[in-house]
Amino acid sequence: MRRALLILGFLCLSSLALPAQDWARARLEKSPRHQEWVVLKHDGRQVQCFVVYPEVPDKATAIVMIHEIFGLSDWAREMADELAAQGYIVVAPDLLSGAGPNGGGSDSFTNQSAVTKAVSLLPQDQVSGDLKAAADYAAKIPAGNGKVVVAGFCWGGGQSFHFATRNADVKAAFVFYGPPPVPEDTARINCPVYGFYGANDARITVTVPKATEQMRAAGKKYEPVIYSGAGHGFMRAGEAPGADEANKKARDMAFQRWMELLKKI
Repeated sequence: MRRALLILGFLCLSSLALPAQDWARARLEKSPRHQEWVVLKHDGRQVQCFVVYPEVPDKATAIVMIHEIFGLSDWAREMADELAAQGYIVVAPDLLSGAGPNGGGSDSFTNQSAVTKAVSLLPQDQVSGDLKAAADYAAKIPAGNGKVVVAGFCWGGGQSFHFATRNADVKAAFVFYGPPPVPEDTARINCPVYGFYGANDARITVTVPKATEQMRAAGKKYEPVIYSGAGHGFMRAGEAPGADEANKKARDMAFQRWMELLKKI
């Protein structure tokens, strides 16, 4: 699994650099929701997490949201806020915590290439440990109802699928254009897995039939949807100014499906 995710990371390096995200930062700064940073400690590590709370009267389900190969970017934090606007507590760990210059995180790198390389080289056991700490924290938030799901994009999508093999307590895993775990790990999954893929993203979408087969063989619930005309990263690309129509449509359809599924948790 470590090798597969490492390969995925380096393949992402060949993509175009992430464009400026001033639009995402502007939306985030206008948000009325409570946002805060918390530091989680485990196994000698300190992990910075961006946490956003919804404005709701009742206790809410928590989402552990895993960022793309581009680190905990402005878009990732804006997505966390958007999920909170739908009534969910969101815990978004910066998995580059301590890996940046002078021990910084995602925002300490001077260029995008350095970010993607650093994410690609993160040790799998460390990532899994960070995600477990985030999930444990999310489950105990006083404003939460104790239910925790995991969701991720691109590199984070693969990590979301993988984390479902490592944590029996998460209620669902949402995989946005990420690869499946190795077959021998599939039997450990204890929750439904929902996939979101772009039809023009063959590098990842080609894994869907195999994932379907191995999940079925293990008796696990896996429901993938492939969105016509969409490319890799359509959840981000589909909401950027001047977005391609196919990515925008896929993004809107995927978000609606995601919210409908979350209501059933």
